[in-house]
Amino acid sequence: MKFKQSLWISVTLFVFSAVAASACTNFLITRGASADSSTMITYAADSHTLYGELYYFPAGKHVEGSLIDVHEWDTGNYLGKIKQVAQTFSVVGNMNEHQVSIGETTYGGRRELHDPEGIVDYGSLMYLALQRARSAREAITIMTDLVAEYGYCSSGESFSIADPQEVWIMEMIGKGKGNRGAVWVARRVPDGYISGHANQARIRQFPLKDPKNCLYAKDVISFAREKKYFEGADVDFSFADAYAPLDFGAQRFCESRVWSGFRRAAPSQNFSIDFAKGVPGSEPLPLWIKPDKKLSLRDVMELMRDHFEGTDLDMTQDIGAGPYCLPYRWRPLTWQVDSVTYVNERAISTQQTGFSFVAQARAHLPNPIGGILWFSVDDAYSTVYVPMYCGITRVPWNFAVGTGSFNEFSWDSAFWVFNFVANFAYSRYSEMIVDIQKVQRELEGNFLAQVPEIDRAAAALHKTSPQLARDYLSEFSFRSGAETVARWKKLGEFLIYKYLDGNLRDEHGKVKHPGYPPAWYRIIAGQTGEQLKEIPWPQEQKNH
Repeated sequence: MKFKQSLWISVTLFVFSAVAASACTNFLITRGASADSSTMITYAADSHTLYGELYYFPAGKHVEGSLIDVHEWDTGNYLGKIKQVAQTFSVVGNMNEHQVSIGETTYGGRRELHDPEGIVDYGSLMYLALQRARSAREAITIMTDLVAEYGYCSSGESFSIADPQEVWIMEMIGKGKGNRGAVWVARRVPDGYISGHANQARIRQFPLKDPKNCLYAKDVISFAREKKYFEGADVDFSFADAYAPLDFGAQRFCESRVWSGFRRAAPSQNFSIDFAKGVPGSEPLPLWIKPDKKLSLRDVMELMRDHFEGTDLDMTQDIGAGPYCLPYRWRPLTWQVDSVTYVNERAISTQQTGFSFVAQARAHLPNPIGGILWFSVDDAYSTVYVPMYCGITRVPWNFAVGTGSFNEFSWDSAFWVFNFVANFAYSRYSEMIVDIQKVQRELEGNFLAQVPEIDRAAAALHKTSPQLARDYLSEFSFRSGAETVARWKKLGEFLIYKYLDGNLRDEHGKVKHPGYPPAWYRIIAGQTGEQLKEIPWPQEQKNH
């Protein structure tokens, strides 16, 4: 029994650990800030080598005193053993059966605080907490207790943690080799507000005597004093400034994404772009804001679909976008010309997303029905968020762990089907994205329309048989995933047909030759000078 338990966790965490999701974006939405009184958190797991798939842990009862192996999520390296608990809960992706959800972004922070001897990393910390927690507050306790007992081996991390009632942002960093544990602070986002984080620590000053709304490590300030990171009164202590001081990259590549989400949710507040641009001395963004209007689920999905459109950082407007306004730039983020360093923008929507989600928790429904993980793979701008109820007992085969891999293309894999469509669209983006979004909105619109009916049917079943309700939800989510992948494959076939060889078929199937946009022809003419000009022949000159 002990061996089987250990093997399950070991193998599963190893599968998860193909790569670090170290450049991610989260937004946090409280009940009072949402149109339907749900809480929501978003997560884009961004990495160039992350294979997007939907993780699943079944619930379990475990023998007292049993141990489990922990492997680092980023690398798969074995870290050590920890104690198992008597009861674990089922987990679908990053949401458990009690509607608790967790997301993260890595900010790194001070390098000397990494502890290579720790047993728990940030990735396994999330999934262990999801298997054990009944609430967001309990998840915070579990996570901080685990790192205190076993050590924390990752760099600085921001976490989004939510349940149907509360939404928390927590930031954590280790204490260096030979100093087990971590320093951390967690703040409850005030009801009616939204927050966000994107690979930069954001919690600055915090209340020292408000345990209902703020929790922190007892040595979070004294440790900073000991390390000479901070001097001054306790009330002036800033976690972010002490443990992850800002630099240009933190603002331009990270805080810019939070700025873009905030400016979309609250345009009336006119947040200055200077901070997003990395201007030294510019005023930092607040930790949370009140949106101009309550956000619907659709609004929150759209927050994850952003390329700085309509701003100075708009990725569709400079020459790098090419003739078809491609809002992506191939890595690296920085590059040089004649010893001068330049940057590419880093938007919320990015080509290297492995998976993303919007976790929605609803207090008015039984837990297995109230929680929905709206899950997707690949770039959020051109993907589809598919509803995965947190009470399901199986996940769609096309999204499941083990269906395909990062090292081999497969038409069975949702990850590869969505990447096939997106990567083909990059060649004529401004045209193809219109076709893609038509199908995207059709599918997501159907799901949004179906969910209330599914809720009612499942709730009726739940009154007499919770298991039948879970079976019903499992079938719905499984079918939704399979139908989405099948429809997306047909979309890819249609795009090949419509845009074959640079041509364009109209609605009647007639082949046309649209050429490049006029503005692009002007750029070509300006750069080539006389080289591509048509030379008049003598006969033509005579005729004129």
